[in-house]
This record gives sequence, structure tokens and C-alpha cells, in this order.
Amino acid sequence: MINVQKKLQAQATSFEETLRGYLPDGESVVAQAMRYSLADGGKRIRPALVMAFCALFGGEAEKATPFAVAIEMIHCYSLIHDDLPCMDDDDYRRGRLSCHRKFGEQAALLAGDALLAEAFGVAARADCMAAIAVLARAAGEPGMVGGQWLDLSHENVEMTRAQLDEMNRRKTGALIAAACELGCLAAGATVEQTEAARRYAGQLGLLFQLTDDVLDVTSASEQLGKTAGKDEVAGKNTWVALLGLERAKEAAQELAARARTEIAPFAGEDTLLFCLPGWLVGREY
Repeated sequence: MINVQKKLQAQATSFEETLRGYLPDGESVVAQAMRYSLADGGKRIRPALVMAFCALFGGEAEKATPFAVAIEMIHCYSLIHDDLPCMDDDDYRRGRLSCHRKFGEQAALLAGDALLAEAFGVAARADCMAAIAVLARAAGEPGMVGGQWLDLSHENVEMTRAQLDEMNRRKTGALIAAACELGCLAAGATVEQTEAARRYAGQLGLLFQLTDDVLDVTSASEQLGKTAGKDEVAGKNTWVALLGLERAKEAAQELAARARTEIAPFAGEDTLLFCLPGWLVGREY
């Protein structure tokens, strides 16, 4: 079994170097806000998934790199907007001031918009219309944006398990699923391989949000790099609110096992893709 945390850290360090070549070089406040939010931080799990699936199915890293950059730009845009006062209103992200606290709400809003636009520009240069369609579906109303609206519009309104699953598949899972599919596209994977990647991603996306919900209850703000305990205060629908803490932890183990089952025919126990679900269950940040 590999050390997932060390593997992710090594890949994140390498990816930071790659990302510098895509950072906006302007001196406007918006460009500064884009660089501030895109550089320096995060586990870079979505780019890691793009690259891992590309490698798993025999693709060349150079073909996957634009997709990895594009999806991280979309992820970072979503974090900027997520922290805004009209959304989840958080002053910190990745242990630093959130973008709007550093540069002001107007610059933060526009920096997020610009990162979203730039992401599609980067993907378009890879000359793969299918990849652009995957990104658009994942980022838009059928995916992340629609899931975020479900989250905001149902504060203090109890959800069923099915409704919670739908929200999390869209809000968090859509970009994770897109990352896996983009890696398959870069590799020219078969239909069978791509379908397995989608099933794996479906479990992984739910697992990622579930462990996020658990950490909001069990960890300190210093560990998370953002304000802990906000979900309960805001009346958010979370796995912990619906199932209770202990049952939520059990559900995490179940999701991890299903994800491993889906990827096992293609990825051995010494691979990042096989070990990642277990690491997510035990992560501390």
C-alpha cells in the first residue's frame, strides 16, 4: 500500500510548477486575486485524478495536463464564490484570508468569473470538444452550480437521504467525476474503462463530501484552513445532520469499499486510485 498523503503532496508540488505557466500575468487587482486563489494550496486531488486515470489507461501525461489545469481553475473559481458573503460567507480558505477578504468582494467575484472563462480557454487549446462538454456539464446547473443552489435553498429545510445524495453528487461529486472522465479521454480509454471510472468517481464524490461534513464537526479551524462548525450554525443539510456522527463514519467506510471494488479490476492495491478512498476516510484536513 502506498502512502497517499506523501503521494498527493509530491504530485501537488509538481503540479504547482506546471500551474505557474498558466497563471495570469497581469497587474490588475483581478489578476492578482486570480493568482492568489489559484496558486499555493490545496490537496490538488482533482488534477491528481485526471493524471492518474490517464496513466492507468496508458495515456501520455502531456495530453492530460491541460485538462488537469482547467479543472483546478474551475475548482478554485468555485471556492472563491463559495466563500462570498452571499454564499457560505467564510473569511478563511486554505489557512489564509479568503479571496474577498483579501481583495474585496467585487474583485473576488470577477476573479472567479475569469478563472472559469480561462479554464475553458485552456481546455479548448487541447482541441477536444468532448472534454469541453464534460467540463461544462460538471460546472453548470446540472452539476456543481445546481448542487450549490440545492445547498443554499435548503438551509434549515430537512432533506431525505436521496435528496442529500443528489445535492452532493452535483455540488461536490460532479467535478470529481469530470476529473476521472477527463483522464480517460486523454488516454483514449475504452467504454468499459470509462464506465468503471464513472462508477468509481460516483462513490468517491459522495465520500469526499461525507468526510468534509465529518471534519466540520470533529476538527478545529486551524486544521481545516477554514472556519469549522459552520454547517450546523447555518442549518446545512449534511451527512452528520442526517445520520449522526457515528453512522456517517460507517457510511464513509461503505463508500470507500464500493469505490475500491469499482477500480480493483484495473488498479492494484499499490496505486493512488485504489488507496485514495481509504485515505479520504481517515483524512484530517
